[in-house]
Amino acid sequence: MALTWLPAQAERFHLTGWPLALPLVFWAAVSGSALAVEAGDAAPDFRLDGAGQDVQLAQARGRLVYLDFWASWCAPCKRSFPWMNRLQSRYGAQGLQVIAVNVDAHHEDALRFLREMPAQFTVAFDEHGETPRRYRIQGMPTSILISTAGKVLHVQRGFHPEDEAEIESRIQRTLADGPSAIKP
Repeated sequence: MALTWLPAQAERFHLTGWPLALPLVFWAAVSGSALAVEAGDAAPDFRLDGAGQDVQLAQARGRLVYLDFWASWCAPCKRSFPWMNRLQSRYGAQGLQVIAVNVDAHHEDALRFLREMPAQFTVAFDEHGETPRRYRIQGMPTSILISTAGKVLHVQRGFHPEDEAEIESRIQRTLADGPSAIKP
């Protein structure tokens, strides 16, 4: 699984060297599902600055949401952007809304990334990391499929091209089931 560990976790636990962080990384890997939002949970709402307008999850109610947490320093994130552009293009008219939340501490880093990898979907910026904390995100990228009713359907940690077909199939099935599709 291509998952990039969040450097801020080491700072939160006052760890300064990679060897000291290894137990924390191991703990996060084996216990991650117990801490992150899970299928069936209500997706926490958020309101963030976006490119020209506020982005609020509640405004997407009634649409299937593919919520992606990303950072400019994350190599798998760079690989996921063209695919998310294709998702928005293919399924936007059917009710899918891709929302990507950037977690860079410096806004300019995110903008530089977006100049290289333009997004054809909604992008929000969370420089303070409040939204990933509310979702208990442990690595980049992490994506969450959220039902039209605001329930978590699926959590995808990391990004591998070989996972694209399975995730896309999940999106297709959920869109085909209509607005009442809230089962994980």
